[in-house]
Amino acid sequence: MKIYILIFIGVFTLILNAKAQDGFEGYLLADKNDRDQLIDAYTNPAMKGLIYSMNNGWYHTAKVHHPFGFDISIGLNVSSVPGEDEMFNLSGLTSINTGSIAAATIAGSEDATPLTTINFTENNITYAATFNAPGGIKESLPLNAVPAPAVQLNLGLPAKFEVSLRLVPKVGSDNVKGNLFGFGAKKEITDWFGPVGKTPLHVSLLAAYTTMNVDYTITNSGAINVINGIAKFSLNSYTIQAITSLNFPIINVYGGVGYGAGNSTLKMLGDYTLTYVTQSRTISNPIDSKFDASGFRTTLGARLSLGVFKVFGSYTLKEYNAANLGVAISIR
Repeated sequence: MKIYILIFIGVFTLILNAKAQDGFEGYLLADKNDRDQLIDAYTNPAMKGLIYSMNNGWYHTAKVHHPFGFDISIGLNVSSVPGEDEMFNLSGLTSINTGSIAAATIAGSEDATPLTTINFTENNITYAATFNAPGGIKESLPLNAVPAPAVQLNLGLPAKFEVSLRLVPKVGSDNVKGNLFGFGAKKEITDWFGPVGKTPLHVSLLAAYTTMNVDYTITNSGAINVINGIAKFSLNSYTIQAITSLNFPIINVYGGVGYGAGNSTLKMLGDYTLTYVTQSRTISNPIDSKFDASGFRTTLGARLSLGVFKVFGSYTLKEYNAANLGVAISIR
C-alpha cells in the first residue's frame, strides 16, 4: 500500500513545490487579506478534487464476500475539474494588479502566467514587487484530473457484512511524509426484498470514511527565505451510498446513488522573509486555509471476472465528475 500514499505525495509536492518555483510564492507577497483570498482561490479546486477522488472507488459489486472471503484491489480515482474552476475572479483585491479580471487556479493551464504587480502600504511602509502569476498544473495531471490511487482490502464477515480497509503508515522522504487510514462497511440487504434474493440482482448499503495527513518541508524559493517552514495538509472525507449489481459469471454491472462530503485544511507554518523591490519583511504562519466539498452522486460501472482476477471501471456524476479503474484478486 506504500505506493498509494507515495503517488498522492507526488501530486501534493507538485502543488506546493513545483508551482513555487515559477510564481506561487508571489502570492505571499500580497497584503494579508489579499494573500488569504489568493491562496484559497488558487488551491481550492485541487483540494475539492482530492476529497471527491478519495470518496471514490469503494466497491465494484453489491454482493458481499462469504465469511472471511476477501479481495485486494488496486485502482486509480480521478476527479475532473469543471472548466469554470480553472480560473478565479480577481475582483475585490486591493494590493495586486495583473491587468486581467481572472487568473488560473492550480487546475488551470500552465501557460496562464500574467505579469503581476504588488503595491500596498502597511505601517507607513510601501511595499512593491513584480512577478509572473503562477499557472496551473492541468497539463501535468493524468487525464487533466485530480488523482487519488487506491489500494484496498475487502473482507467478508458473517450476517452478510463486509468491511474495507485502506491503511498506509507514515511513509515518504526526508522532506515530505504522509499517512492514510480509510474504513468502509457494506451490508447486503438483498434478502429484504424476498424473491429478489433468487436472482442475479444484489442490493447493499455502504458507508466509508477516509483521513489523510501530509507534512511537507518548505525550502527557500525565489523571493522567499524560509526558517522552519512546513506545510501541513489534512483531509477527512466520507460517503454513504445505496448500491446494486447484476452479477453474472463473467460480467458484473453495478451502480449506486448516495452522498459524499469532506473537508481539508492547508497550513503553512514557519517564518518567511519576503523580498520586495526596495525592502523586505518577515511574516509568520502565512496560510491557514480550510476547504470543503459535498454533494449527491450517481455511479455506473462494470466488472469483468477472469477467475480470481477482476477488472473493473466506473463513472460517477457529481460536482466534479469522477472515474475509477482498477484490478482485483478475489478469493471466495
